[in-house]
Amino acid sequence: MKNKTFILLTVLTVIAFGAKAQSIDTAKYILQNDADVAKTEPGTHKGGGETIGYNFFADAKNLKTIFRKRILKSGSSIGYHLQKEDEIYYVISGNGVMQMNGKTFAVKPGDAILTRPGSSHGIAPNKDNDLVILIAYEKK
Repeated sequence: MKNKTFILLTVLTVIAFGAKAQSIDTAKYILQNDADVAKTEPGTHKGGGETIGYNFFADAKNLKTIFRKRILKSGSSIGYHLQKEDEIYYVISGNGVMQMNGKTFAVKPGDAILTRPGSSHGIAPNKDNDLVILIAYEKK
């Protein structure tokens, strides 16, 4: 009877500690929704107009990546500026125009644009729509 009790206590201990370890492992993520982080703000880099910025995981400790979504409303933009680190823009919806190193080109859903350090760029929606983009770059 003592062996059965010991085995039962051992199994229950393993299960209890195993469950605790599992809960620690599954807690190693952060889930955020647009509604959690949406903020109306002017176009960045002196772009003007009205945008909605979504700065995901801004309070996450030791995260080395900035991950943002931005809705550029008609008449707004991300102003033309010098890039200091690699930055990726990805167009989710809408159509717009990107200026890169003095040249202008159209952007549409599915376009991904890598801007490198030392380049200059800005982006704006066409007048008849909003432009929704994702932006990712390394946090300094």
